Amino acid sequence: MKEDEKPGLATTAEPAKPGGHAIAPLPFDPAKLKGLSERLLRSHHENNYGGAVKNLNKVEEELARVGKDTPGFLVGGLKERELTFTNSMLLHEHYFGNLGGDGKAGGAIEKALARAHGSFGRWEEHFRATGSSLSGGSGWAILDFNLHTGELRTYWSGNHTQAVAFGMPLLVMDMYEHAYAIDYGAAAAKYIDAFFQNLQWDEVNRRFERAQKAYAALKG
Repeated sequence: MKEDEKPGLATTAEPAKPGGHAIAPLPFDPAKLKGLSERLLRSHHENNYGGAVKNLNKVEEELARVGKDTPGFLVGGLKERELTFTNSMLLHEHYFGNLGGDGKAGGAIEKALARAHGSFGRWEEHFRATGSSLSGGSGWAILDFNLHTGELRTYWSGNHTQAVAFGMPLLVMDMYEHAYAIDYGAAAAKYIDAFFQNLQWDEVNRRFERAQKAYAALKG
């Protein structure tokens, strides 16, 4: 397997068969994370992420049956669900993919964030604040590489369909209550602390490198 490939994720440009998405396994041992219980992680992975993948498959199978006589309201409903479940699948895969580490930042992404925000600590403060703004509700805090501007930006996402249109997620934090309520109830701040303790910064650096190459190719 090549270095930039991940188990369970598509690595070719060939279109997936409608309804053919597979659930990617957790890329870490859920019993070994600090402050996030195995029960929470398995429930999140199996029920929320797994549910999104299964529902996306069902929606794609229904869309494959759409024809010229299909009522518009049915097509519109299916397309809305397609977007919701697609983004849920992708964001969850990025979320689990950037966990399982020791939480120690380093490499090119740390330096880039420090340059962009004055210090790495200032970026972290802003990212945490973005996540906290969603506590008690639902959504995502996402560090994106904006492929339109070439900037590193933290975006607020109120649900699975609000995301920057032309960006590559580098670091994803799930702020839906299913990501922390089993362990922390409504104490979202404690969950955010645990999230940072388990970050896999090598994965974030890998994504950053790929984003820079993509941006250079687009601008070339």
